[in-house]
Amino acid sequence: MTSGLAAHILAQAHNNAWSNHRLLSACEALTPEEFAAPRVGFFPSLRATFNHILWVDQYYIDAVAGLDALRRYSEPDPDFADARSMREAQRASDRRLIELCERQTDESLGRACILPRPNRTPPLTRTDFVLAHLFQHQIHHRGQAHAMLSSTSIKPPQLDEFFLAGEEELRRDELRALGLPLR
Repeated sequence: MTSGLAAHILAQAHNNAWSNHRLLSACEALTPEEFAAPRVGFFPSLRATFNHILWVDQYYIDAVAGLDALRRYSEPDPDFADARSMREAQRASDRRLIELCERQTDESLGRACILPRPNRTPPLTRTDFVLAHLFQHQIHHRGQAHAMLSSTSIKPPQLDEFFLAGEEELRRDELRALGLPLR
């Protein structure tokens, strides 16, 4: 069992998977046209927002894993047209992230990581900072998607019932369905 920073990073990865599952499951009640409909946000639709989240996740996961993250810039951007296929793709990405975080130790989290860019060589960044940024990026755009969903007939789900012991019953079934441990 991990402890310290590594345990926190793993808990964040679990929370990330649960939040994505919960929000995208709610979006499955939308038609593909509603999922792609213009909305107010940084990206112009739920579809565009979730596809962006997935692309960025894949880029950062590849970078932290020591894979060729730069290849993401030459591949076509993901474009899942409906919430169900998006949820399945995001779940696979979330699984990769969890597996990556399961391998981390407090020592490995302090190691340098490079985030390659096609037009420049950025400075080295600590692995824990890259992962913290990935989680923050997700939270940022999920918040926008949550607000977009509120402009539909679908009630946005609660996304802040993950860490507290008194709220375990509110997430238990979903965590089990995702194969995640109960906290």
